[in-house]
Amino acid sequence: MTDSIYQFEVNDIQGNTVPLSNFKGKTLLIVNTASKCGFTPQYKGLEALYEKHKDNGLVVLGFPCNQFGKQEPGSNEEIAEFCDLTFKVSFPMFSKVDVNGVDADPLYNYLKEEATGLLGSKAIKWNFTKFLVNKEGKVMKRFAPKDSPESIEKDIQAIL
Repeated sequence: MTDSIYQFEVNDIQGNTVPLSNFKGKTLLIVNTASKCGFTPQYKGLEALYEKHKDNGLVVLGFPCNQFGKQEPGSNEEIAEFCDLTFKVSFPMFSKVDVNGVDADPLYNYLKEEATGLLGSKAIKWNFTKFLVNKEGKVMKRFAPKDSPESIEKDIQAIL
């Protein structure tokens, strides 16, 4: 039984293995992202949250996903370039993952178990679903894609 996200390893956008235990003691906002989505402008708000609160221990982790309307068709290299050129993203970005289905990344299976969506649904419904994780690696809350980064800032500040 996994009791925190620190049990998982993921690949960064360059393909390097990153143990999530590297983020012990940090407050995390884990987001499945896409470059061609109506919610894509949330990158700006996510970057602003990261810049504003990183010195207090917030780290935003972006996980590109192409499962919703094929809105993340590019390679990891193309995604990294888009994020840098379009939104000046400086928070960590990771390799493209599936968040639902048989090929779902184990981290996302864990996140969905720990914080269900509307009416107890475990499935991720769309891009820019956000999971707030405390400094001990426990999933505290799940936010819907329509929840803007600005609208969840109070929840983040409460556990920084």
